[in-house]
Amino acid sequence: MAWNRRYSLSSYVRSALWVVPIISLLAALALNRASEFIVRWLALRGGYDLRHGFLDVSMEEAHAILDRVFTLNLSCLVFTFGSLLVAIQIAGGQYTPRIIATTLLRDNVIRWIVGLLVFSLLWTHRTMTEIGQTHLVPQLQVLIANIVGLGSLIAFIVLIDYSARLLRPVALVGRIAEHGFAVIESIYPHPEPDERIPSRSASSPDTVHMSPPFMFSAAAVVYYDGKSGVVLAANLKALLREATVAGCVIEFAVQIGDFLATDEPLFYLHGNHQAVDARRLQNLIALGTERTMEQDPMFAFRIEVDIALKALSPAINDPTTAVLALDQLHRLLRMVGKQSLANREVKDPAGNTRVLFRTPDWEDYVHISFREIRHCGAGSLQIERRLRAMIENLILTLPVSRHDALRCELGLLDTQIVDGHTYESDRELARVPDTQGLGGAWYRSSTATKAEQSTSNTS
Repeated sequence: MAWNRRYSLSSYVRSALWVVPIISLLAALALNRASEFIVRWLALRGGYDLRHGFLDVSMEEAHAILDRVFTLNLSCLVFTFGSLLVAIQIAGGQYTPRIIATTLLRDNVIRWIVGLLVFSLLWTHRTMTEIGQTHLVPQLQVLIANIVGLGSLIAFIVLIDYSARLLRPVALVGRIAEHGFAVIESIYPHPEPDERIPSRSASSPDTVHMSPPFMFSAAAVVYYDGKSGVVLAANLKALLREATVAGCVIEFAVQIGDFLATDEPLFYLHGNHQAVDARRLQNLIALGTERTMEQDPMFAFRIEVDIALKALSPAINDPTTAVLALDQLHRLLRMVGKQSLANREVKDPAGNTRVLFRTPDWEDYVHISFREIRHCGAGSLQIERRLRAMIENLILTLPVSRHDALRCELGLLDTQIVDGHTYESDRELARVPDTQGLGGAWYRSSTATKAEQSTSNTS
């Protein structure tokens, strides 16, 4: 199987809810065989009575116990799936549909609790069937049904509590940010030097949009001839191996997260392109219907911004939730700003560049973090104060090379405040940096006090 198909299959399995119940079915069958073997082994050794032992329940008692456990598990399972569908629908409408596949369906706690309920249901049904066939009470199986039934009840209560906590805005935005941190660390492993010099020149790849570093003009172009979709991931190690063997340079024509249509350029080949198999190169790129966060650091920003925009929409009008999303954007942007964002080059063991691919630059991250939220939050004191606190904090904590883009956003925010408020008192209030939106103005007073003390000591 080609790498892109294996990747797509793996990504689907991680987000498919039916996989764990299927595993539960197989586990129930295997455990049933194992329990029968244990019972026969104990009976042959004379240490177990087929009619008595373990719980030592009668036929009527066993039927009553199993019937209650079966009914309990069936009710819990129906309620779980019904509640899960409603929760997914509400979360998609309240926050953003992009959290369904990336967060809710990939949550292992939900998946394994559903699997436990299915396992208990199947085990109880199998035990009831065995009683009807043999007219004997399988004491060990009934004991296991009791234990699993009790565990299912506890797991169901845990699931209700866990789901209620998971669907809180602060929990969702925090979980998305944690995924984003992991992707950022893998995509940008090298830190940005903290230069105490003027900002970089306009030719810096970290501060302006520019094309990848061409060493020479492309000798050939590989066009994509598969089904259109979103570029999800690339097998860089395999691409490096292909380029090294062929003695050429492979350059991505697209960026992770881009939509790629049929017959669009996928790779530019530099050098000995005749030795490269175009079909094999295409099998090293995975496409899908929706973006994922495995190799796409920008997607975490996109989801956080979408949550903030949905909260700021007139239909919902919840700027406090938007502030929660800004808290996580602040963390993500600080982490990105401390890493080197130059276009990446993958080199072979000899130090020769073999693979070139583009990643978002600093301005891309700044624009997606501020522009849409500032526009939709115009006139909201919470949003304007939180954005100012975010910008001023990033200017204080990030390298000098990151300051120009941040100061540009600060100037746009000042203009937005003037245009969005009629009264000067509201404008003055909106210019106060506040990490809570409204209620955390101590940040401004503390900073101002330190500045005044520094000025008086200097004079």
